[in-house]
Amino acid sequence: MRVIIKEAGIEYNKANAPKVRTPADVMRECGDLADGDTETFIVLAVDNKNRLIESCIVTTGLINVCLAHPREVFRFAVRKNAAAIVLAHNHPSGDPTPSAEDIRITRQLIEAGKILDIKVLDHVILGLRDEKYVSMRVEGLAEFN
Repeated sequence: MRVIIKEAGIEYNKANAPKVRTPADVMRECGDLADGDTETFIVLAVDNKNRLIESCIVTTGLINVCLAHPREVFRFAVRKNAAAIVLAHNHPSGDPTPSAEDIRITRQLIEAGKILDIKVLDHVILGLRDEKYVSMRVEGLAEFN
């Protein structure tokens, strides 16, 4: 099975697909967006062994808001036959502290995932490229699967 990671232009097959288990893994895969000047929301689709299937930019927002609707997030996950997803987006301000809206959307996506039997493993917010990020799972801001 060939999988193309569109943002990086890298081709992986199942044998060499990177695993996405930790917030640092998410930063490795999505770190290029940390320096963006608009909020960009990404979904990383993973298989049942946390191997990256593919990542996708779901929405690109404004300087300080990026709306992610469950329809767009899970359309990608279903098409890729993902067992689970990891969410990520950047904060152009450089401060990765989750907003109340970030927490609300994450909780909504977790609930939608339960209905579809697609786990939401984490939501990582990227700050500046100097590896500043916040994992909502690690911070206990939502009840992830």
